[in-house]
Amino acid sequence: MDAAQRVAEAMAAWPRQGFLPRRERRHAGRDGPLPIGHGQTNSQPRTVAAMLELLDVRPGDRVLDVGAGSGWTTALLAHLTGPGGSVLGVERIEEIAAVGAANLERTGMPWARLVLATPGVLGAPGEGPFDRVLVSAEAQSLPRALLDQLVPGGVMVVPVRGWMHRVVRDPGFDADGAPTGDAHVEIHGAYRFVPLVED
Repeated sequence: MDAAQRVAEAMAAWPRQGFLPRRERRHAGRDGPLPIGHGQTNSQPRTVAAMLELLDVRPGDRVLDVGAGSGWTTALLAHLTGPGGSVLGVERIEEIAAVGAANLERTGMPWARLVLATPGVLGAPGEGPFDRVLVSAEAQSLPRALLDQLVPGGVMVVPVRGWMHRVVRDPGFDADGAPTGDAHVEIHGAYRFVPLVED
């Protein structure tokens, strides 16, 4: 099964409707972003599918979901990793994080959790490194702090200045045996997101 098939299966298993505020659920079938409060949105399904296909999550992967919002992408990632993996969603707005965590708990996938982001910290450096990082907010430049949370050879998908980036951390090591921190970047089309807050 290729990445597109795996993603389609995950999206069929966990429809968006269950992760939306009650007032927005009737719009769940619309292929566009929907508000979840505090100026944040639940991303367009076509965009979510494209990002997850680029991320190419495998069973057993450790995944970080930055800007997890209402928990939908965290649930989709958990479906893709299966119980042999783990998914950590981080969300910086307390009320949204609480709703997202409750939504995620209802899925019955205990290998995934959604927590309030630590102020001033991007991602979850104390929990890494991760095989995959998904970023559902737009950065102004490639977020080095998140790249550093990837394993060598790990993949991050992040919108940067309106363009979707697929970033693979270089699997090379320096003379001291530390990862080089270099990356291979591919650009995959134009997208709009809420801004990534990096401080």
